[in-house]
Amino acid sequence: MENKVLALVEGREIKESDLKLLVKNLGQNAAYFQGEEGRKKLIEELVMHELMYLDAVERNLESEEEFLEVFKEMKRSMLQQYNLRKMFNSITLSDEELKDFYEENKKLYNLPEMVEASHILVETEEKADMVLEELRGGLSFEDAAMKYSSCPSNQSGGALGQFGKGRMVKEFEDAVFSMEVGEISSPVKTQFGYHIIKLTDHTPARTADFEEVYQEVKDNYFAIKQEDVYRNKKAELTKKYDVVIFE
Repeated sequence: MENKVLALVEGREIKESDLKLLVKNLGQNAAYFQGEEGRKKLIEELVMHELMYLDAVERNLESEEEFLEVFKEMKRSMLQQYNLRKMFNSITLSDEELKDFYEENKKLYNLPEMVEASHILVETEEKADMVLEELRGGLSFEDAAMKYSSCPSNQSGGALGQFGKGRMVKEFEDAVFSMEVGEISSPVKTQFGYHIIKLTDHTPARTADFEEVYQEVKDNYFAIKQEDVYRNKKAELTKKYDVVIFE
């Protein structure tokens, strides 16, 4: 993609890549600069950065003692971070290592039992029984939810999506996790009213396949390798340089 020139300041090109870097560095605050107006403000900010740099050079601020001290500390910090980054970037992970780690730590990748369900929520048991009668008479569950349910899920035919244990109130959870796929429950009373539940899917608890959690395995193993590399480097450098800790 073309790295478009957005502005010129004393011949120095300010490019699209500079703008992207600024947006990245803004993090969450970048949300305040959406749209054309926000883009214009950021370009103006980049221009101001360049103007401040030119002004500092013209005034020879780089030779001031205070700046030299600040620069020295910044250089020290940047070298520390650069060294750490190079050290961690040298870590390599083979698929064989990752598979071994996965096999040794399968319990980390257990997937809980999950269900997918829809429901119709009404205030009284009598109304719930009436809705059940209409369902038995051929009214679709989705249409019944839109017609009778007081839950906001009524707009999606009562669909609650997929969830595991611990997400719903106990009475609802006990009922839904004991149902068969396609089954419609009798009225289930909770603190919210009476629910008619339809179980649409059920996924038993299982261990995820290696391919499913490849990136998670890689991230976990990389973190462990980072700790090992850091610890070994610390031991190496502590022996190499004189270290005295007073507290």
